[in-house]
Amino acid sequence: MHPRPTSAGSRSMPRTCRPSSAASSRTRTSGSSCCERRPVGPRGRRIQSPFRPRAVRGRCGRSAAAMKTIDNALYIGDVPVRQIARAYGTPTYVYDEQRIRANYARVAAAFRTQYPDFHLYYAIKANDNLAVAAIVTGEGAGIDAASVNEILLAKELGLDGERVIFSGNFLSDEDIVLGLESGVIFNLDDASLFPRVMRFGKPDLICFRVNPGYGKSNVGDFVTNAGPNAKFGVHPDQVLDAYRMAREAGIRRFGVHMMPGSCVTDAEYFPFVVGLLMDIVGKVGATLGIDFEFIDIGGGLGIPYRPGEAPLDLEGAARKSVEVFRSKLGEYGLKPPRLVMEPARAIVGDAGWIVGTVHSIKRGYSTIIGTDVSFNVLVRPALYDAYHGIYVDGKEHGPRARLGLCGQLCENTDFWVRDRELPADIAEGDIVVVENAGAYGYAMSFRYNGRLRPAEVLVNGASHELIRAREGFEDMTRGVRIPARLRK
Repeated sequence: MHPRPTSAGSRSMPRTCRPSSAASSRTRTSGSSCCERRPVGPRGRRIQSPFRPRAVRGRCGRSAAAMKTIDNALYIGDVPVRQIARAYGTPTYVYDEQRIRANYARVAAAFRTQYPDFHLYYAIKANDNLAVAAIVTGEGAGIDAASVNEILLAKELGLDGERVIFSGNFLSDEDIVLGLESGVIFNLDDASLFPRVMRFGKPDLICFRVNPGYGKSNVGDFVTNAGPNAKFGVHPDQVLDAYRMAREAGIRRFGVHMMPGSCVTDAEYFPFVVGLLMDIVGKVGATLGIDFEFIDIGGGLGIPYRPGEAPLDLEGAARKSVEVFRSKLGEYGLKPPRLVMEPARAIVGDAGWIVGTVHSIKRGYSTIIGTDVSFNVLVRPALYDAYHGIYVDGKEHGPRARLGLCGQLCENTDFWVRDRELPADIAEGDIVVVENAGAYGYAMSFRYNGRLRPAEVLVNGASHELIRAREGFEDMTRGVRIPARLRK
């Protein structure tokens, strides 16, 4: 159930989109849909401004398909998961470069075919590994940064200035100063931030994040980042005054932003919430006589996590959203701006897996499979009660039994599942694979119980390479000082 909009206008909620059928394949895959025939962008590494989009060319993407089974062995790309476990140990995050490129190309093409002046900014908070981010920015994306340190990550990739949108919230004075020094686009989460920014300098361009009064998430209300219960964004009743204040302070270049939700697979929701934003923006433009250089409709493009869950009709969502966008531009007499989006999960979410090992099996009140994939490695199941598919190398075609599967932490919430059908003959030493771990996985990992952060590996076809080393004991003690009076 969604809260009623505030002053953004009364509007009925859209109907849920119809499920689309998944493509069939002789090779079993762990994904919910095949990515063959999706356009794949060029693979050049040169970083390019998001305001000069790369051409998208078609290619049959079999090499970018989801994890597959060949002769009962699990493969990521063309690499057996057992080979990854031998080479790098477990637990290890694994990302498929070709999958990332195919996902990026599909999102870009879906919107750019409808609105050529369309640009992507990668929300680096979802996966901040620089190798992964370099793939996405190499395809032409800018960076959406939630903090100063993410601005610095963008600089490591060669991006700065207006190729970075700074979307932090409740900023400190230090955040503001460093943001001004970097020349990034300030996307202000509240009108009260603007006078504070002006104390330290005058940005060339100002953007405000609008909370349109609605939010949605397939994950749960706790990650819904818009609507009355969200901490983000300017209330619709305050948006006009925010832009008036900026204009009276001498700002002449403007953008506007919203975040519609998180992991939304209902294609009808996106044009609905775009309409809400455009009604707010249109009234601001008409009243103040200002033009918006860009309108950022956020991210929220979802992926299916559960078996049988229908994938987002991406092309349908893009087509309908742009139809509403164009209609509202005409209705309010707005100059056509750049259309911006900042997805991440739709690009990297289903391009990441965790490879782990079964270390022990406990048969007591129930049967519990103990692995080295604890919730410090992927916290989403413990934090959000999120679902992730779990596969066992070499045993996916055998009999099934209802089992529990857990990690190694001294917490009883460190369960992946308590009662799910898994291979009945699972044994110590087996390799397990957790899917859909490319977004909000390693980026939310942490150390606990002396269990450290895992390694990260990039697969490209049959090749694989380490892109982040596994933490060691020295990482636990780095920067720690014991005062002399406490030493024995």
